[in-house]
Amino acid sequence: MGEPATAQLDTIEAQACSCGSTRRAFVDARPGTASVHLLDVRDAATHYHRTATELYIVLDGEGTVELDGTAHPARALSAFLIPPGCRHRAVGDLRMLVVAIPAADDKDEFFDD
Repeated sequence: MGEPATAQLDTIEAQACSCGSTRRAFVDARPGTASVHLLDVRDAATHYHRTATELYIVLDGEGTVELDGTAHPARALSAFLIPPGCRHRAVGDLRMLVVAIPAADDKDEFFDD
């Protein structure tokens, strides 16, 4: 069993990602069952994960979330469940909380191009 952990997402250094910029917490926590990200969407690329399920929760802004080619409206408090294999991306001026189960792993991010 892992140890409890806390994070202040707005103090974590932002890093570039395929969706814009992200501040990731709990990626290295054991047993690595989940991670949480504060995501600012910018030029997101369509991608999928073979292992991870993701939950997108929109905190602020408006746009769309594309799931397997279908655009869904996104605004504050919209939530999206994205299972493994689902091609997805967010479009618009969005700030989101993303929960990855298991914890995010850049090796589990794939592109069709």
